[in-house]
Amino acid sequence: MLTPRNAASSFWTPFLFVNLTIYWRRMSEPAFPGTASLYHYRDDLPLSSSLTTRISTNPQKTDHNPAKPLIVLGLESSCDDSSCSIVTSSRQILSLCTISQHTINSSYGGVHPLAAQIAHSANIPRAIERCMEEAKVDWQDIDAVAYTRGPGMKGCLGVGEMAAKGLASGLGKRLVGVHHMQAHALTPLLTESKPPRFPFLILLVSGGHTQLVLAEAVDTFKILLDTLDSKIGDAFEKSARLLSLPSHRSKSPGSILEQYASLPPLPPYDDKPEAALPIPLSMNEGASRLAFSFAGLLSALDRSLPAMPTGVSPTTSDHQPSLSVISSDMTPSNSSRLSSLTKKNLSEADQREFSRLFQTAAIQHLTLKLTQAINSLEPSLRTRLDGLVISGGVASNLYLRSKMGEMIERLDMGKDRKMSLFYPPIELCTDNAAMIAWTAILRIQAGLESDPYDLPLRPKWSLEDLYDDIPGLTAT
Repeated sequence: MLTPRNAASSFWTPFLFVNLTIYWRRMSEPAFPGTASLYHYRDDLPLSSSLTTRISTNPQKTDHNPAKPLIVLGLESSCDDSSCSIVTSSRQILSLCTISQHTINSSYGGVHPLAAQIAHSANIPRAIERCMEEAKVDWQDIDAVAYTRGPGMKGCLGVGEMAAKGLASGLGKRLVGVHHMQAHALTPLLTESKPPRFPFLILLVSGGHTQLVLAEAVDTFKILLDTLDSKIGDAFEKSARLLSLPSHRSKSPGSILEQYASLPPLPPYDDKPEAALPIPLSMNEGASRLAFSFAGLLSALDRSLPAMPTGVSPTTSDHQPSLSVISSDMTPSNSSRLSSLTKKNLSEADQREFSRLFQTAAIQHLTLKLTQAINSLEPSLRTRLDGLVISGGVASNLYLRSKMGEMIERLDMGKDRKMSLFYPPIELCTDNAAMIAWTAILRIQAGLESDPYDLPLRPKWSLEDLYDDIPGLTAT
């Protein structure tokens, strides 16, 4: 039971470690190329009981030695992923730990702001301790502490903010607040062997944003295309709940929908597939409108679902979802807490077919409007573009990646040029602290000394208004 009393006490929990001690626990996970190790933890793991005291009780602020790379510890807590990472200015990810909340989310039918905030208060310290241990650095090696200032959920942002400010103040380190979507946009500058050069385009696709953005510099962005209503990641998750897809401890509802959509159809859909869902803004006056829209697609999916399960129920079918789709960690969603969108129990045949229909229509709409927007750019700009970066949680969708590749082949960029596509590694598409630390490094390299401690969080924050509230600084 969440009460104001235990919510408040849980909120302040992570900051006690700044002046006291840190719990330590080491767990083996496969290494991510280019990093010491990458962690992605389930949200049901217990805290370690061992103690250590790596934090100096009287830290002295020291100037950075320009002869060595910058080392930045970043924190990300804008939504439901608690993440910490240590990154260097030589583009090396020393450690990364991200703790998800999928089990908690499944019990509420989505992200519950207060539950997510309380989970962050337990998970952020765990992520910090694991990153420090795995990176094999001491606190005196850290040059700056970075955190996500926005956009995001205010309570969740506040957990990462206070942890970062406590560490920076107590250890005498620089403090850097970072724009979450700027960090997504600039991830390829960290991960690509030949990063895109400015100007380039960025397609941001996540639960909170669906935008086409022109990147003119590290701190200069122009939004070319935005959504009128729902964001694509949110539409994927709501569709997964509408189809009563099972939950998973380490996978988001959107990735589970992608998994179902990729499976071969079951009877009767193998012989008689359902009619395609209508593509938003593809007919009449909407055909020429440069905007994304996913709310109507979700409604169309709702209207198309059968009132009763089609074919054979998965509980009696020879096609057992526990083998082909659902791992031992998957459990049915708690229908008593799901939104009113949830339908009656659908068969696995229904779930596969309508997952495929939704994903196909959503990605087709995305590529249609993206093509229109790029073709509408001034020819002089199109010929200068160095590529298209696709970033955000939905960028991990393999079907989206394949269709984007086909779209790029059809684009006329002038002078017989083809646009290059850039994706972050799958592990860095979703919210993570490596991108926060890296963006902080870019801000420091651009001349930032340290952000003031009294900067407010910005739950709503446009990419076109970067750092416009910092005294004496209009951009980095």
